Amino acid sequence: MIILGLNAFHGDSSACLVRNGVMIAAAEEERFRRIKHWAGFPSESIRYCLAEAGLTLGDVDVIAVNQDSRANLLRKIAYVATKRPDLGFVMDRLKNRKARKGIAEYLEESFPGESFKGIHAPIEHHLAHLSSAFHVSPFQDASVVSVDGFGDFSSAAWAIGHGSEIDIQGRVFFPHSLGIFYQALTQYLGFPHYGDEYKVMGLAPYGAPTQIDKMREIVKLRGDGSFELNLKYFKHHKEGTQYQWTDGIPEIGDLFSPELEELLGPRRDPKGELTQGHRDLAKSIQAMYEEAFFNLLDMLHAKHKVPHLTVAGGCGNNSVANGKVRRRTPYTHVYVQSAAGDAGGAIGAAFAYWHKQGKPRGFVMDHAYWGPHAPAAEVEGLMVAREAEIEAAGCTIEMITDEAELCRRTATAISEGKVIGWYQGRMEWGPRALGNRSILGDPRRADMKEILNLKIKRRESFRPFAPSVLDRGVAGWFEEEDSVPFMMQVFQIREEKRDLIPAVTHVDGSGRLQTVNESTNPRYFHLIEAFEAISGVPMVLNTSFNENEPVVCRPEEALDCFLRTKMDVLVLGDTLIERKTLAS
Repeated sequence: MIILGLNAFHGDSSACLVRNGVMIAAAEEERFRRIKHWAGFPSESIRYCLAEAGLTLGDVDVIAVNQDSRANLLRKIAYVATKRPDLGFVMDRLKNRKARKGIAEYLEESFPGESFKGIHAPIEHHLAHLSSAFHVSPFQDASVVSVDGFGDFSSAAWAIGHGSEIDIQGRVFFPHSLGIFYQALTQYLGFPHYGDEYKVMGLAPYGAPTQIDKMREIVKLRGDGSFELNLKYFKHHKEGTQYQWTDGIPEIGDLFSPELEELLGPRRDPKGELTQGHRDLAKSIQAMYEEAFFNLLDMLHAKHKVPHLTVAGGCGNNSVANGKVRRRTPYTHVYVQSAAGDAGGAIGAAFAYWHKQGKPRGFVMDHAYWGPHAPAAEVEGLMVAREAEIEAAGCTIEMITDEAELCRRTATAISEGKVIGWYQGRMEWGPRALGNRSILGDPRRADMKEILNLKIKRRESFRPFAPSVLDRGVAGWFEEEDSVPFMMQVFQIREEKRDLIPAVTHVDGSGRLQTVNESTNPRYFHLIEAFEAISGVPMVLNTSFNENEPVVCRPEEALDCFLRTKMDVLVLGDTLIERKTLAS
């Protein structure tokens, strides 16, 4: 059975292909469109997945989408009948849905001459999230949690997973949402763009939770593990909020009401100064999210009494909270797959449908390398076509087919303080660069963050960079040890080690680690081993290979990024390009 899983008509549109219960390919549309968080129909991701599997649209048996407009229908009707939201708000939603083309129309436009004759399978949004967390995890029994903004009229769901079964036991319905709380307060803090919540997470360690009492006025916790918003501080439920989910950058208008500014003071101008008060508020927002998250987890563990937890939904990207699960709850093992947010709903839709057919579990997602790769011939052709341009930029080109020598040369460059573009194998699935589309640096250099921001990233100074760590080296450098292949958990670095790796140690002593396993990414593992042989440190600084754009996908994008920035070295497969002099 061939299943094409989609996250469509939403931010981070994506596609995956599952053949007989095994994932073959997955990618996010933004990587092909070159627009961050691209929203709409993922035609290019579909095209890639089909090509990777050697299939055409006519070979697909099922298209499963992580959205089902029929889900929670009685709840929707009851809400409109009892709460009586603004009529314009309701009409806008209906008009937008009616105006949007359907999947069949998009397929006809995107794949002319091909015909899909299979089944269209809508999968309720949070079931898709739960499936994306549990069905690809290594656990046979686990608590399963989905927390995000909204999807199919609910914002959270929780379940017990056993074998291939997911038993949903509770939900939080519209208009209450932890995702909306975090997003609204992110907007209030002057970070207006879709996906900016990670900036609040990065800012939070610089503050103290001085506003936690006001946060508790905004979010109310309940004894059954759920939560409610104090709706007077929000407007998403009663009047139209601008939403843009079609063919471009997702856009969401202000979610908070004037009453929030009465409670907290005037919102921060995006171009304004970041004061200590803003840092304290960021810390308070994060602390409130964690209170609500762990209130839910405590209830679930008491009920389920299993040691394993799987997490998904947009809030599943809150790596700070994820990394505290073992400290704050009785759970001992946590699995958060690499695309925990809506992009991962494509996986969840596919596997939810597969297991609804009574199929047993047999697939575990233990790595994130499901995207396009560049054959050696393609890289060689690129070098030939652009050799003159590369040399004119003051660079040398060298082919190194001995992997040990390639890793040694690259590790030496890292140890010399150089910035390395590292492009290898298949592209990562999810928002994190995990050693195949990465920019690398020396974690020992206190000035490495400034070097990276000066040469390439140009991002806010409070945002940390992450360490990629050999899995065998985690225990010696971090206070906890676990497999974290997707960089979705933040752990505390051992106090005596923090001064040794200042470039990847955040102000609170934490690091958002990625554990690197030799079997899932041997070349990256061997590179870090080579750096360890030079430095005694079993990790490198790892950040995404991009410059204010989606992570690079194709080799020409990697080369373009290298040439237009001040990166020192580009390792493109077996090709090493080194900048000897900076172009004037």
